[in-house]
Amino acid sequence: MRIAMIGTGYVGLVSGACFSEFGVHVTCVDKDATKIDALKRGEIPIYEPGLDALVANNVRAGRLAFATDLKQPVADADAVFIAVGTPSRRGDGHADLTYVFAAAEEIARSLTHYTVIVTKSTVPVGTGREVSRIVRKHRADAAFDVVSNPEFLREGSAIGDFMRPDRVVIGADSDRAREVMQALYRPLYLIETPIVFTGLETAELIKYAANSFLAAKITFINEIADLCEKVGADVHDVARGIGLDGRIGRKFLHPGPGYGGSCFPKDTLALAQTARDHGAPVKLVETTIAVNEARKRAMATRVIDACGGSVEGATVAVLGLTFKPNTDDMRDAPSLDVVPALLKAGAVVRAYDPEGMREAKKHLNGVVWCESAYDAMTDADCLVILTEWNQFRALDVRRMRQLLRRKLIVDLRNVYDPRDMAAAGFTYHSIGRPPRAPAAPA
Repeated sequence: MRIAMIGTGYVGLVSGACFSEFGVHVTCVDKDATKIDALKRGEIPIYEPGLDALVANNVRAGRLAFATDLKQPVADADAVFIAVGTPSRRGDGHADLTYVFAAAEEIARSLTHYTVIVTKSTVPVGTGREVSRIVRKHRADAAFDVVSNPEFLREGSAIGDFMRPDRVVIGADSDRAREVMQALYRPLYLIETPIVFTGLETAELIKYAANSFLAAKITFINEIADLCEKVGADVHDVARGIGLDGRIGRKFLHPGPGYGGSCFPKDTLALAQTARDHGAPVKLVETTIAVNEARKRAMATRVIDACGGSVEGATVAVLGLTFKPNTDDMRDAPSLDVVPALLKAGAVVRAYDPEGMREAKKHLNGVVWCESAYDAMTDADCLVILTEWNQFRALDVRRMRQLLRRKLIVDLRNVYDPRDMAAAGFTYHSIGRPPRAPAAPA
């Protein structure tokens, strides 16, 4: 089988590479000639563990190619995937579908035989019908079906999520389209992956409902963490106590500075706006959005309070800038709220991230960029952990004591055990656990 993947962003590139690993012939298409030239040279524009090797192997095998013109790839394809960006539209929070509709129009002009047009981008309910209308408008004689096939890829573990997913959701209205999609996903069917077939609108809504539920779960445990601090409870024990309930589950019950990234912020906004437009407001989701935004803004205040109420003239070391580990994605990262607030309060911010420095420099001004975690904490008055990269989980405590001017840690990801940090001589603040002062000398 042959497919064309329109868009070589995170979703398009990962999905295209993984389909080619299944044995499908894939051409990834993007109008950005610079990006396509780089991909042809083997240069991957995003950081995703294992993606560079996956792309290289399938290019060598002749199953994966890149192009700037979609005409021939679409003409040759059994299925065409639309995997372009759908950012939040300024002003109302709706998903901006400009690129989706532009792709649909171009696809229409290139169709030569029956083709399944698949929306892989995250799109609001009704988008598939509009894509179908656009294609029919420009090619009344075209033989095609439109299918919704939402992605559920987590940045940092996207290849594993594609190859071993919890489920595959396919919204299709015809048996012929279902057969094409079944053939594409046959390797997953053979390992008994649940394939959920639904109508078009249902599949579109599943994606938004899933992300909004997970965002609400994160926000819930963050609010419980705040309550734990007030009453002397430990949020990790609370999370374990409720997460072992099979109806709740343990995932996404990790307290922190708030969710960010390319999906949760824009998808919750889009669902809330869609719901309002249809007269069925989702108040829980609206509250989740408001609480999360307030939380990210409040994190800088936590740091300032830990420093005694002022960071004027103080040096603050920040470890981690991306919204989560194992990615270089800075979209809606908590650091975009925390770092500017610390700078505005008069702090000198020394920052380090293992993979996100290049992207971070595009968004953050006035920061001292460092070569390592230890470089960042040299002569700092406070160490702040903002992203839980694995390399930050096993820092040399003795070296930290030597480098930090003041033995103060604000751990916004709860990487360390408070008792261990206190025993090592640090004043340690975390999320949802009582602060710990340095242990008294024996």
